[in-house]
Formats: sequence, C-alpha cells, structure tokens
Amino acid sequence: MSETPEPLREIIARHGLSASKALGQNFILDRQLLRRIAAVPGDLRGEHVYEVGPGPGGLTGALLEAGASVTAVERDGRCIPALEELRTAYGERLQLIEADALTIDEPALVKGAHVVANLPYNVGTVLLLKWLGGDAWPPWWKSLTLMFQKEVAERIVAEPGSDAFGRLSVAAQWRCRASIAMIVNRSSFVPPPKVTSAIVHVTPEEQPAGVNPRSLERLTEAAFGQRRKMLRSSLKQVDGAIPAAHAIGIDTERRAETLSIEEWIALARALGR
Repeated sequence: MSETPEPLREIIARHGLSASKALGQNFILDRQLLRRIAAVPGDLRGEHVYEVGPGPGGLTGALLEAGASVTAVERDGRCIPALEELRTAYGERLQLIEADALTIDEPALVKGAHVVANLPYNVGTVLLLKWLGGDAWPPWWKSLTLMFQKEVAERIVAEPGSDAFGRLSVAAQWRCRASIAMIVNRSSFVPPPKVTSAIVHVTPEEQPAGVNPRSLERLTEAAFGQRRKMLRSSLKQVDGAIPAAHAIGIDTERRAETLSIEEWIALARALGR
C-alpha cells in the first residue's frame, strides 16, 4: 500500500457511493480517527478481526494497516468494488463476504477474533445481544469494539440504580467488562447522524458458575420490559421467579433497575435450581 492512502472522500466519489439511510449507514472519512478506533483492542499485529458493515473500507484499511487479518461482512453490493481494491492491495489478509451479518454463523466462520465495527445503527443492538448471549463461554470473540449511538453506549455500561441501567447493561456486564473507549462527534460522519456516537469496548471474563444464560435473559426481558412495575408484577410471567427471589432475600417490591449485577446473577442461579 501507498504510505499516503487515497482520501476516502475520493474513493467514495470514484465509486459513486452514498450512505444508505435504509441500511443505517454513516461513513467515517477521517483516517486518523479510524486509526484510533482500530487501536482500541490493542496490538492487532497477527490478530484476526471480524468487521460488520465495512462500507467503502475506511476502518477495514486502518485494521489492515495495524497488521490484522480481516474478515469483513457487507450486505451492500455497491461497496464491494471499493473493498476489492483493498483485497488487491492486501491479498489473503482480507476476506470479503457479501451477506447480511444477521444471518452469519460467526463461530463457524471466525474463532478467536476481535470484532471491530462501525455498526449500522439499525442492527447494532441485535448483533450485540447475539454476541453476548449463548451457552458457549468463553465466546468465539476476544473483544468487541463497536460503534453505537451514545445513548445506547451509556445503557451498555450503566450502573444499577440509574435510568440507563437495563437489559443491555446486565447482558454486557454479568460475564464481561464493558467501557466507553471514546466519544465520536456527529461531524465525524458522512452524512452526520442526528446524535452523538460512542465506541464501546467489551472483553469477556469468567462466567459465574451455576447460571443458565437463557434464565438470565428471560428474567431481564420480563423485568425490564415492564421496568416501572415492581418485580412482583413484572416477573410473574417467568415461572418460579417470584419464589426464587424470595428464597434469596430479594424484595419483590423493588424495581428491576435497583438490582445489582450480582443480584441478577444470584436470581438466575436460584431460578435454575
């Protein structure tokens, strides 16, 4: 590759690309910012990265420059020619898959990968919950470095008792460490979204013993689905949840956001007994 890559704005213009609102696309053209994002997971030399929604390949190029091998999944066929130019430059270090990321069986495709992506806003939360869920742990990914609307990012890292604390918070924190790595101003995107964005970094930790992930999902779906109600009402739809709460001393007149991560873990463990 040239030491001074072609400006992304020129690549986009040359391929006649524009961000698709229907696909939730917002392109980042600032190569310095893209390099900062690529640096969040740490040293990527010799590492494998899984990227969703590479668009014209700005972040893809930064990841390849950092020494990673990249598997990129893009459903927008308009972007493939621009990405093919990167594959010509970097060869086998870039694997392109034209598909909808929601249909990908990631463990069968990539293992031991860092996920780094400027996720389309309309699928970001769905993919995050998919990657955080499941029985297999440690997961197929080493870390997640993902772009979200700042409001969503704050929900992912929120502490119990706050208005932002919810199902996403529990999912991201009960067996992972989650933090906001950087705030990204709306002016960094083309076109600028209506909201500020943030990069969230998630790393897996040891899973607490005796907890069925699906039990925890059922509990949080029910409780935070009716978060203004007391647990004695919201958890009725989960068989055994109320007796389990009483058995471990959780007051069911509390509301979902007041329970700590440790209490949600204890409740899921008690429900599974």
